[in-house]
Amino acid sequence: MNSFADYFSESIQVLERARQEWSEAFLTDAIDALVGALRSNRPVLVCGNGGSAADAMHITTELVGRFLLDRQALRVICLSSDSAVLTACANDYGFETIFARQVEAYGESGGVLLGLSTSGTSPNIVRAFEQARSIGMKTIALTGEGGGKLATLADYLFAVPSRSTPLIQQVHICLYHYLCQGIEGQFAGRAVLEQAAAPLR
Repeated sequence: MNSFADYFSESIQVLERARQEWSEAFLTDAIDALVGALRSNRPVLVCGNGGSAADAMHITTELVGRFLLDRQALRVICLSSDSAVLTACANDYGFETIFARQVEAYGESGGVLLGLSTSGTSPNIVRAFEQARSIGMKTIALTGEGGGKLATLADYLFAVPSRSTPLIQQVHICLYHYLCQGIEGQFAGRAVLEQAAAPLR
């Protein structure tokens, strides 16, 4: 078992490698894709399994509610939250269909599907991406090293350079908080963003 200091050091190293791999321009393009969908009243759908399901809920909460700023609610739907839909689809069609079925129901051309899978190979996430692409949605994948099967299905791939699930998830949190900040800034306006960044009193 690593010491506290070693664990934090390893976490920092993975964050730094990710920072070096993902350019500001690439991150801005992904944010613009999300903002473009939301400005056009197209849905942003978010999904993941296990801890990544909790991350999908977290992202949705930040954007339907707020991240830092008061602004309009955004049309973001978590596909991991409805236990009745999830269990019905799993029971009737198989667990690999639970997200694709909802993409078929809620997705629209011009919308965005954001999926989290540390392996990049989760069958239900892969099926959801295939469904999203078939109806003209853009796709954003948050994965671990290499991207797995999602590497060829994602318009925007953020593959954390690690094979450690907890370290990957830690970087995912940092990444999607940055995406949320970028989205919110587009809707709330620069002046409000600067006000929110002021020191607490």
